[in-house]
Amino acid sequence: MSTRPFLTVLMFSFWVVAACAPPEPAEVAETAAPEAAGPMLDGDHVATDTGDLVIHPINHATFAMAWDGKTIYVDPVGGAEAFAGMPEPDMILITDIHGDHLDADTLTGVMAGDTMIVAPQAVADQLPEALVADTHVLGNGSAMDMLGMNIEAIPMYNLTEDRLGYHEKGRGNGYVVTMGGQRIYISGDTEDIPEMRALNDIDVAFVCFNLPYTMTEEQAASAVREFAPRIVYPYHYMGSDVDKFRELVSETPGIEVRMGAWY
Repeated sequence: MSTRPFLTVLMFSFWVVAACAPPEPAEVAETAAPEAAGPMLDGDHVATDTGDLVIHPINHATFAMAWDGKTIYVDPVGGAEAFAGMPEPDMILITDIHGDHLDADTLTGVMAGDTMIVAPQAVADQLPEALVADTHVLGNGSAMDMLGMNIEAIPMYNLTEDRLGYHEKGRGNGYVVTMGGQRIYISGDTEDIPEMRALNDIDVAFVCFNLPYTMTEEQAASAVREFAPRIVYPYHYMGSDVDKFRELVSETPGIEVRMGAWY
């Protein structure tokens, strides 16, 4: 018997098996897992020349801002837990020595390795020694450049006779922070002082009012209507009629009143 048919069948069988066998697994290049993004600040957005400014109210006089990859805390109080899940601050601005603006325990809890503090001398004098080296003292009328921003210290004080004991002139700072071509005014605790009314080209303003410590809704609205910021946030207004402030400001066209979640 010839073996040729048998060999033909055998070779055909090998061909079928080879054709049906699963392909060799392709080599997969190892790639590093993408680096997890850090926490981001959420809130209102204001366009600047170099990306959006993000504004995040926290409570009363405390808020955070993010711009160009940097995070700024303003008057951080309430314990480190109030800032849980937020980016670490690159800069902290402190306006005054009162407990709703300055809390050493909160500062210690939120400080990162390279955080810088900007504050008036009266605040610096009350800081723990461990924080003094990271503090830049700025007096009323002085300015400095930091992290691509310009920070100018603006006076904040009381004018009315029965309120003079709360905030004397020269102790605390308001601030004008310029970033990405936008000028941000932070009033701190003040009445409608001439230095506020004389402000120019303010894009975003944070303006306080409450009695007996600062000013009335009417005073605050009158000052805002005079220096005419593009956007104004009423803040530090516990116990005041914020709707009255909004109505009074709205009498001047071109000023947008934004209501943050302060309380």
